[in-house]
Amino acid sequence: MTRDSGKEARKVLKRRTVTVEGSLPRLLLWTAIVAILLTLAGPTELFENPLRVGRNHFHPHRASGDIVLVSIDDRSLRDVGRWPWPRRYHATLIDRLTAAGAKRIFFDITFETRSNSVDDNLLATAIERSGKVTLSVRGQSGPRGIAQQTPGPLPMFSRHAKLGSIAIDYNFQNTIWQLPHSSQVGGSRLPSFAAALSESKPGVNNFTLDYSIDPKSIPTINSASLLSGKFDPKMVAGKDVIIGTNSEILGDQYYIPGLGKMGGVFVQIIGAETLKAGTPIDLGWLPTLALALAFTAGAASRRKPAHRNLMFGAGSLVLVIAPVWLDNYHIFIDVVPALFVVLTIWTVLSWRGLRKRGLVNPVSNLPNLNALRANRDGRKQALIAARILNYEEIAATLPENSERQLIEQIVSRLTVGAPKRTLYQGDNGIFAWFEDSTAPFGNHLDALYSVFRNPARIAGAPLDLVISFGVELGSGRSLDNRLASALVAAEEAAHDGLKWKYHDPGTLEDASWKLSMLSQLDSAIDGGQVWVAYQPKLELSSRRIIGAEALARWTHPEKGPIAATEFVAAAEQHNRIGKLTDFVLEHAVGAAAQINKRGVEFGIAVNLSARLLADKGFTLRLSALLARHGLPPEQLTLELTETAALTGSGEGIEMIARLRDLGVRISIDDYGTGLSTLEYLKKIPANEIKIDQSFVKGMVDNRSDRLMVQSTIGLAHSLDRKVVAEGVEHRDILDLLVEMGCDVAQGFAVGRPMSIESLSKRISSERKRSAA
Repeated sequence: MTRDSGKEARKVLKRRTVTVEGSLPRLLLWTAIVAILLTLAGPTELFENPLRVGRNHFHPHRASGDIVLVSIDDRSLRDVGRWPWPRRYHATLIDRLTAAGAKRIFFDITFETRSNSVDDNLLATAIERSGKVTLSVRGQSGPRGIAQQTPGPLPMFSRHAKLGSIAIDYNFQNTIWQLPHSSQVGGSRLPSFAAALSESKPGVNNFTLDYSIDPKSIPTINSASLLSGKFDPKMVAGKDVIIGTNSEILGDQYYIPGLGKMGGVFVQIIGAETLKAGTPIDLGWLPTLALALAFTAGAASRRKPAHRNLMFGAGSLVLVIAPVWLDNYHIFIDVVPALFVVLTIWTVLSWRGLRKRGLVNPVSNLPNLNALRANRDGRKQALIAARILNYEEIAATLPENSERQLIEQIVSRLTVGAPKRTLYQGDNGIFAWFEDSTAPFGNHLDALYSVFRNPARIAGAPLDLVISFGVELGSGRSLDNRLASALVAAEEAAHDGLKWKYHDPGTLEDASWKLSMLSQLDSAIDGGQVWVAYQPKLELSSRRIIGAEALARWTHPEKGPIAATEFVAAAEQHNRIGKLTDFVLEHAVGAAAQINKRGVEFGIAVNLSARLLADKGFTLRLSALLARHGLPPEQLTLELTETAALTGSGEGIEMIARLRDLGVRISIDDYGTGLSTLEYLKKIPANEIKIDQSFVKGMVDNRSDRLMVQSTIGLAHSLDRKVVAEGVEHRDILDLLVEMGCDVAQGFAVGRPMSIESLSKRISSERKRSAA
């Protein structure tokens, strides 16, 4: 029987392998489509650009030194005067550079409008006299996809000068990765400054800049020094000179990858230095994407996971390293789309492999419960679970390697009358299978139960097997939930002395919720289902909101709002209240700190479980929390129930005292429901007493409740403690509390629990009304 079941397990595995291989072309196609869409939309640049910058660090090199920058920087503006300079200064720059033997002079400054006739004539004359000047035309420049046509220099300047384009193409990060060889301006095509400086033949396409050239290695002369004649003429003799700005005051700043903001003139120089080394070849992203798809298809077809992982790892490494080598030869490629394909396919196949390897029980080679969950056909059938109740005890007494014999005997009995039945094995004696829901399997289960009354013989020793069966007839729920239902039914059958039992949905729902609530609570806190509501507290003497009580709320995705009395009490009973308290404190202290920082004196109250009074690390955590958010300790009140405060051990009283020493306020909550006396109240180092709402709600109509509230206020004030009345739901209760001299009121008449945003708006509105 084990051999047949093992064959079935291998069939399941084989079917899943075929499914994986059959879905590979579809996976490749969809991954390629997503990669192309991401690339066209632009997000891949966020990852491509850092890779480019990183590669540049592997082969940095200096500029050729053939191009000299005359920089109009902050020092020049300080020494010469504010911008724009009179054009006679530019004429002086031309004369001095020409006299020093400069090969050519480029102006990365535009002269598109008139200034005054004297200065304009001086500049025009200097340009004509030099015969070496190239003036800039901005042409079409702007962010990608947005072209801005601009005029050229005045005819009086361009008549005796050459023209060059300084058009640029920058991205959303204000970074220029490519420059045009030339630009169309006014019906003619002008070479870019980069092409002209490099004396290369201008093309019509853009070229990629080589940012591994160190901009700091470009020979630079301060323009103020040049104007004053304090420069070495040898620096410019026989060299091309470009005059441009490099000051944030003047703008024209772009991000140089890996270095930061620099003047646009540096981009033109780096472009020229790039072209001097040869025209770069930009292959883009399509070739690497095509190669990645072909490589991925080959790697994914490898049957052995180790070989497949080795190929994918090597391929990813090549995609990262190869561009470093290609960049040295001015061959630029984009690799992020290709990396996306390789890593996505690798991740998906690895995940599928992990799932596939988890379908067989390692001891028996039977399909396990993961294989059961993967059986889609089983959703239409009845699910039967068998539980060997004493399996663990038997397995613990067996000789080594004898557990397989035990499983074989169990399987041989469970397949009586159905030799082709596929059994699924779980841990600790759990077995399951599917049956036709219309078949009369009740008699069959009775017969199987009878078969198990005969002892099994393992290693020559007779062993009694105690079994029970649970049946889940079928529903729209997941197989996981259905299996849990069948197992619960099996346990109930054993408990009730029955051979088998149908699943009762109502019983399971309630039981499973109670069993899982605490574990779900932990994940709900981490997943954002638990949140903090704030119920405002009103100071009765001033009639203003002075604080709020922080209350935990849980909105379950399926069950909706869960009553706080239900999950808080459960967490406290099972000693799981610590995480919930820390969560509420974190949010409440942070919220109160933000309100206080806006100039509003605002206190926050948080309930503290008696169990935390024994937590020696609580005061340290609380002190750190207050310091991190910057909330004064006196703005935090910790509320302890009267019973917890008065019946606490000496250690608990010491903890309360330490909290008081920290500066935190202590409140006795639900006062009046315990057995407090004046002696006990003196013993507890509390700052305030909070009267239980059961007395406050009835004080208008019930004389004894009114006397209780009145006496408590008087007692608390005699001990120099404030009084908070909770459960104030009507205006007449509020008025009566004012007459009695109560300090603070809390309840629906003041405000319902609300979000911190709503509370902040209410506080702001009250401040505006007060100011008015």
